[in-house]
Amino acid sequence: MIDPGMISAILIGGLVLLLAIGAPVSISIGLPSALCMLLIVDFDRGAITTAQQMLGGANSFALLAIPFFILAGVIMNSGGIAQRLIDLARVLVGRTPAPLIQTNVMANTIFGAVSGSAVATAAAMGTTMAPMQRKAGYDKAFSTAANVASAPAGMLIPPSNTLIVYSLAAGGTSVGALFVAGYVPGILWALACAAVVFVYARRHPELKGEPWPAASVMLRTLWRAVPSLGLIVVAIGGIVAGFFTPTEGSAVAVLYALALSFIYRTIAIKDLPRILFDACRTSAIVIFLIAVATIMSYVMTYARLPQLIAESLFGWTDSKVVVLLIMMVVLLLIGIPLDPTPAILIFTPIFLPIAVSFGIDPVHFGIMMVFNLSIGVISPPSAPVLFVGAQVAKARLEPVIVKLLPFMAVLILMLLIVAFVPELSLTLPRLLGLL
Repeated sequence: MIDPGMISAILIGGLVLLLAIGAPVSISIGLPSALCMLLIVDFDRGAITTAQQMLGGANSFALLAIPFFILAGVIMNSGGIAQRLIDLARVLVGRTPAPLIQTNVMANTIFGAVSGSAVATAAAMGTTMAPMQRKAGYDKAFSTAANVASAPAGMLIPPSNTLIVYSLAAGGTSVGALFVAGYVPGILWALACAAVVFVYARRHPELKGEPWPAASVMLRTLWRAVPSLGLIVVAIGGIVAGFFTPTEGSAVAVLYALALSFIYRTIAIKDLPRILFDACRTSAIVIFLIAVATIMSYVMTYARLPQLIAESLFGWTDSKVVVLLIMMVVLLLIGIPLDPTPAILIFTPIFLPIAVSFGIDPVHFGIMMVFNLSIGVISPPSAPVLFVGAQVAKARLEPVIVKLLPFMAVLILMLLIVAFVPELSLTLPRLLGLL
């Protein structure tokens, strides 16, 4: 039987090599894992076990929540929801300096919570807000950086597919508890971005706030946006209250989004095949990643990789603070080349047992992990939200990256606060009896 150390070398070395040559993430995870499986046992049993692990990883009732929430997000993106939420954000921002950028930040937070996708949020809000900001004379690079930096807030505020993936990788940690735990860190993310914009606006007095609209305008704008916000209340409120499971809640979200779009008359029957195709394509990528990651998890368990790493850390330090800092640095670095979904699937089985051994609650660790990896989606050189945000704003990448640095510095500071003040994540779930 092959040595576990050799298994670990093949697994990690193959993953790094395939990623370095540009192979898709799913192939980079699946091929080394399958090869290790064939080396652990003979070819026939290895092939059968590999197929069984993939099927078992994808064959989960809880996993159905992901394609349903993705479909709800695609419907909302196509259903004319963005402009209503932008109007609401603009009314709420009021006389704040640099109002169009602050509107962008707030609208990203609201829309991101509804759509559940940082990339879709940056694209939808950037497409709408960038022309308005250019017309008002705003600095294109800074406006784009603010759009990019604030877009991932919705990855923490439910419904969050990333938190559902973590729940599966963490052995069934309560999705309801994770959803509720994400609210405060997600809002802190948005406030951190708003604070950077505020400091920037103080140095540019020409970016004055706008007069408060009439009360009738405010009420009308709020009324138009309430049905869109109702998706969060109906789906997430039902899950937290125990009326339905996360999977059932995701199906309710699809029906709600579809009904709302038909009422708004922004989606026609002929649009449904395109919407379904977009949702299926995204869902297939996520579910295939989960399937191949199941093989990797099985092989890592055989190679005792989590235990070896835990023993190494325990042998080097017994400080909870030092261990948390090490894990955060690793996740920050790994979040740059890897999307959050594969990163969670790979590193949760490794880091979560270590975190639990130091007395860290799995829900708190999940929020910390998602917050950490959300910074990765805006971190160059591999940053999908950054690329999409710059593309829709027609902005050059280099100046946007420069303007993005203050946002990233503040978000890393906020990450430290979220990591070392667990009450920020755990108070709400405890109050609601979810922990």
